[in-house]
Amino acid sequence: MTRQLPNFRPSKFTAIAVGGAFCLATAGSVSAVTLSSSGNGSTAVAAAGLASQQRATSKRITQAEKVAAERAAAEKAAREKAAREHAAHVAHVTHQRHEALLAARAAAARRAAAARKAAAQKAAEQKKAAAERAQQEAAAPSGSPQQIAQELLAQEGMASQFSCLDPLWQRESGWSVYAQNASSGAYGIPQALPGSRMASAGPDWQSNAETQIKWGLEYIQSTYGSPCAAWSHEQSDGWY
Repeated sequence: MTRQLPNFRPSKFTAIAVGGAFCLATAGSVSAVTLSSSGNGSTAVAAAGLASQQRATSKRITQAEKVAAERAAAEKAAREKAAREHAAHVAHVTHQRHEALLAARAAAARRAAAARKAAAQKAAEQKKAAAERAQQEAAAPSGSPQQIAQELLAQEGMASQFSCLDPLWQRESGWSVYAQNASSGAYGIPQALPGSRMASAGPDWQSNAETQIKWGLEYIQSTYGSPCAAWSHEQSDGWY
Protein backbone atom coordinates (compact mmCIF):
# COMPACT_ATOMS: atom_id res chain seq x y z
CA MET A 1 0.00 0.00 0.00
CA THR A 2 1.33 3.44 -0.92
CA ARG A 3 0.34 7.04 -0.16
CA GLN A 4 1.31 10.39 -1.61
CA LEU A 5 1.62 13.64 0.38
CA PRO A 6 1.29 16.37 -2.27
CA ASN A 7 1.04 19.32 0.14
CA PHE A 8 4.03 18.53 2.37
CA ARG A 9 6.93 21.15 2.25
CA PRO A 10 9.90 20.18 4.41
CA SER A 11 12.97 22.38 4.63
CA LYS A 12 15.49 19.71 3.65
CA PHE A 13 15.48 16.16 2.39
CA THR A 14 13.51 14.14 4.91
CA ALA A 15 12.57 10.51 5.05
CA ILE A 16 8.94 10.23 5.97
CA ALA A 17 7.21 7.08 7.05
CA VAL A 18 3.65 6.87 5.95
CA GLY A 19 1.96 3.70 7.10
CA GLY A 20 4.31 0.92 6.07
CA ALA A 21 6.12 2.99 3.39
CA PHE A 22 8.81 5.65 3.15
CA CYS A 23 8.94 8.69 0.89
CA LEU A 24 11.75 11.28 0.14
CA ALA A 25 10.75 14.87 0.83
CA THR A 26 12.76 17.87 -0.49
CA ALA A 27 12.66 21.56 0.37
CA GLY A 28 10.26 22.14 -2.49
CA SER A 29 7.95 19.20 -2.41
CA VAL A 30 7.76 15.55 -1.95
CA SER A 31 9.89 14.24 -4.84
CA ALA A 32 8.84 10.66 -4.80
CA VAL A 33 6.26 8.88 -2.87
CA THR A 34 6.57 5.34 -2.38
CA LEU A 35 8.31 2.63 -1.21
CA SER A 36 6.27 -0.39 -0.84
CA SER A 37 6.08 -2.17 2.45
CA SER A 38 6.66 -5.48 0.87
CA GLY A 39 9.16 -6.44 3.48
CA ASN A 40 11.11 -5.35 6.49
CA GLY A 41 14.51 -5.73 4.77
CA SER A 42 13.61 -3.56 1.80
CA THR A 43 12.22 -0.92 4.11
CA ALA A 44 15.43 -0.76 6.10
CA VAL A 45 17.58 -0.44 2.98
CA ALA A 46 15.44 2.35 1.63
CA ALA A 47 15.58 4.19 4.93
CA ALA A 48 19.38 3.89 5.03
CA GLY A 49 19.72 5.19 1.49
CA LEU A 50 17.51 8.12 2.22
CA ALA A 51 19.45 8.93 5.37
CA SER A 52 22.75 8.83 3.45
CA GLN A 53 21.40 11.14 0.77
CA GLN A 54 20.10 13.45 3.47
CA ARG A 55 23.53 13.62 5.15
CA ALA A 56 25.34 14.27 1.86
CA THR A 57 22.90 17.00 0.92
CA SER A 58 23.17 18.55 4.37
CA LYS A 59 26.98 18.46 4.13
CA ARG A 60 26.95 20.19 0.74
CA ILE A 61 24.56 22.84 2.08
CA THR A 62 26.78 23.35 5.15
CA GLN A 63 29.91 23.74 3.00
CA ALA A 64 28.14 26.20 0.69
CA GLU A 65 26.96 28.19 3.68
CA LYS A 66 30.52 28.16 5.10
CA VAL A 67 32.00 29.38 1.79
CA ALA A 68 29.36 32.09 1.57
CA ALA A 69 30.04 33.15 5.16
CA GLU A 70 33.80 33.24 4.55
CA ARG A 71 33.29 35.28 1.37
CA ALA A 72 31.02 37.70 3.23
CA ALA A 73 33.57 38.01 6.05
CA ALA A 74 36.40 38.64 3.56
CA GLU A 75 34.37 41.28 1.75
CA LYS A 76 33.52 42.93 5.08
CA ALA A 77 37.18 42.90 6.13
CA ALA A 78 38.19 44.41 2.77
CA ARG A 79 35.59 47.16 3.15
CA GLU A 80 36.73 47.90 6.68
CA LYS A 81 40.39 48.00 5.57
CA ALA A 82 39.55 50.33 2.68
CA ALA A 83 37.61 52.56 5.09
CA ARG A 84 40.55 52.67 7.51
CA GLU A 85 43.00 53.46 4.72
CA HIS A 86 40.73 56.20 3.40
CA ALA A 87 40.35 57.69 6.87
CA ALA A 88 44.14 57.59 7.36
CA HIS A 89 44.68 59.29 3.98
CA VAL A 90 42.17 61.99 4.77
CA ALA A 91 43.80 62.55 8.17
CA HIS A 92 47.25 62.76 6.55
CA VAL A 93 46.12 65.24 3.91
CA THR A 94 44.32 67.30 6.54
CA HIS A 95 47.46 67.33 8.70
CA GLN A 96 49.62 68.40 5.77
CA ARG A 97 47.23 71.21 4.89
CA HIS A 98 47.17 72.33 8.51
CA GLU A 99 50.97 72.32 8.70
CA ALA A 100 51.20 74.25 5.41
CA LEU A 101 48.72 76.81 6.71
CA LEU A 102 50.68 77.24 9.93
CA ALA A 103 53.93 77.62 7.97
CA ALA A 104 52.36 80.22 5.67
CA ARG A 105 51.04 82.17 8.65
CA ALA A 106 54.44 82.04 10.36
CA ALA A 107 56.19 83.25 7.19
CA ALA A 108 53.68 86.09 6.82
CA ALA A 109 54.24 87.06 10.46
CA ARG A 110 58.02 87.08 9.93
CA ARG A 111 57.69 89.25 6.83
CA ALA A 112 55.40 91.65 8.64
CA ALA A 113 57.80 91.85 11.58
CA ALA A 114 60.74 92.46 9.25
CA ALA A 115 58.79 95.17 7.43
CA ARG A 116 57.90 96.85 10.73
CA LYS A 117 61.51 96.67 11.87
CA ALA A 118 62.77 98.12 8.58
CA ALA A 119 60.19 100.91 8.72
CA ALA A 120 61.12 101.72 12.32
CA GLN A 121 64.82 101.73 11.45
CA LYS A 122 64.24 103.97 8.45
CA ALA A 123 62.15 106.34 10.53
CA ALA A 124 64.90 106.45 13.18
CA GLU A 125 67.54 107.15 10.53
CA GLN A 126 65.43 109.90 9.01
CA LYS A 127 64.85 111.41 12.45
CA LYS A 128 68.57 111.27 13.20
CA ALA A 129 69.46 112.84 9.85
CA ALA A 130 66.92 115.61 10.40
CA ALA A 131 68.35 116.28 13.85
CA GLU A 132 71.88 116.41 12.45
CA ARG A 133 70.81 118.80 9.70
CA ALA A 134 69.07 120.99 12.25
CA GLN A 135 72.19 120.96 14.41
CA GLN A 136 74.41 121.81 11.47
CA GLU A 137 72.11 124.57 10.37
CA ALA A 138 72.04 125.95 13.90
CA ALA A 139 75.85 125.84 14.08
CA ALA A 140 76.41 127.08 10.53
CA PRO A 141 77.56 130.66 10.09
CA SER A 142 74.88 133.06 9.00
CA GLY A 143 74.64 136.60 7.75
CA SER A 144 76.53 138.27 4.94
CA PRO A 145 79.45 136.52 3.19
CA GLN A 146 81.87 138.66 5.21
CA GLN A 147 80.21 137.62 8.48
CA ILE A 148 80.32 133.98 7.44
CA ALA A 149 84.05 134.31 6.64
CA GLN A 150 84.72 135.93 10.01
CA GLU A 151 82.96 133.08 11.84
CA LEU A 152 84.81 130.42 9.89
CA LEU A 153 88.17 132.09 10.53
CA ALA A 154 87.34 132.39 14.23
CA GLN A 155 86.57 128.65 14.39
CA GLU A 156 90.08 128.02 13.03
CA GLY A 157 91.69 130.47 15.45
CA MET A 158 92.48 132.90 12.63
CA ALA A 159 90.09 135.74 13.38
CA SER A 160 92.82 138.35 12.85
CA GLN A 161 93.33 137.14 9.27
CA PHE A 162 90.00 138.63 8.18
CA SER A 163 91.72 142.01 7.82
CA CYS A 164 93.67 140.50 4.91
CA LEU A 165 90.92 138.28 3.53
CA ASP A 166 88.42 141.13 3.25
CA PRO A 167 90.44 143.27 0.78
CA LEU A 168 91.61 140.15 -1.09
CA TRP A 169 88.16 138.93 -2.02
CA GLN A 170 86.82 142.45 -2.33
CA ARG A 171 89.30 142.95 -5.18
CA GLU A 172 88.70 139.50 -6.67
CA SER A 173 84.88 139.34 -6.65
CA GLY A 174 83.44 142.09 -4.49
CA TRP A 175 82.28 139.21 -2.24
CA SER A 176 79.67 138.26 -4.85
CA VAL A 177 78.58 134.64 -4.97
CA TYR A 178 77.83 134.94 -8.69
CA ALA A 179 80.93 136.91 -9.75
CA GLN A 180 82.45 135.50 -12.93
CA ASN A 181 85.56 136.56 -14.85
CA ALA A 182 84.58 136.85 -18.48
CA SER A 183 88.07 136.19 -19.80
CA SER A 184 89.28 133.38 -17.51
CA GLY A 185 86.01 131.88 -16.35
CA ALA A 186 86.94 132.16 -12.66
CA TYR A 187 83.80 131.98 -10.54
CA GLY A 188 82.41 132.95 -7.13
CA ILE A 189 83.73 134.81 -4.11
CA PRO A 190 87.21 133.23 -4.17
CA GLN A 191 87.28 133.22 -8.02
CA ALA A 192 87.94 129.52 -8.33
CA LEU A 193 89.24 128.45 -11.74
CA PRO A 194 87.32 126.64 -12.92
CA GLY A 195 84.38 127.26 -10.65
CA SER A 196 83.48 123.55 -10.51
CA ARG A 197 86.54 122.98 -8.33
CA MET A 198 84.41 124.27 -5.45
CA ALA A 199 82.16 121.18 -5.79
CA SER A 200 84.60 119.44 -3.41
CA ALA A 201 83.17 121.67 -0.66
CA GLY A 202 79.53 121.04 -1.55
CA PRO A 203 77.09 120.47 -4.41
CA ASP A 204 75.64 123.96 -3.98
CA TRP A 205 78.92 125.67 -4.87
CA GLN A 206 77.30 127.84 -7.53
CA SER A 207 74.99 129.69 -5.12
CA ASN A 208 76.02 129.08 -1.51
CA ALA A 209 78.38 131.67 0.01
CA GLU A 210 79.42 129.37 2.86
CA THR A 211 80.41 126.57 0.46
CA GLN A 212 82.48 128.99 -1.64
CA ILE A 213 84.16 130.54 1.41
CA LYS A 214 85.03 127.13 2.88
CA TRP A 215 86.65 126.11 -0.35
CA GLY A 216 88.44 129.44 -0.69
CA LEU A 217 89.89 129.27 2.84
CA GLU A 218 91.08 125.67 2.26
CA TYR A 219 92.71 126.76 -1.01
CA ILE A 220 94.46 129.75 0.63
CA GLN A 221 95.70 127.68 3.57
CA SER A 222 97.04 124.85 1.38
CA THR A 223 98.65 127.26 -1.13
CA TYR A 224 99.81 130.24 0.92
CA GLY A 225 99.37 129.24 4.54
CA SER A 226 97.15 132.20 5.51
CA PRO A 227 94.91 134.92 4.04
CA CYS A 228 97.53 137.56 4.79
CA ALA A 229 100.15 135.65 2.78
CA ALA A 230 97.67 135.36 -0.10
CA TRP A 231 96.92 139.06 0.13
CA SER A 232 100.62 139.89 -0.07
CA HIS A 233 100.89 137.80 -3.23
CA GLU A 234 97.86 139.53 -4.66
CA GLN A 235 99.40 142.93 -3.99
CA SER A 236 102.74 142.07 -5.54
CA ASP A 237 101.60 139.99 -8.54
CA GLY A 238 97.98 141.03 -9.09
CA TRP A 239 96.60 137.56 -8.52
CA TYR A 240 96.71 134.84 -5.92
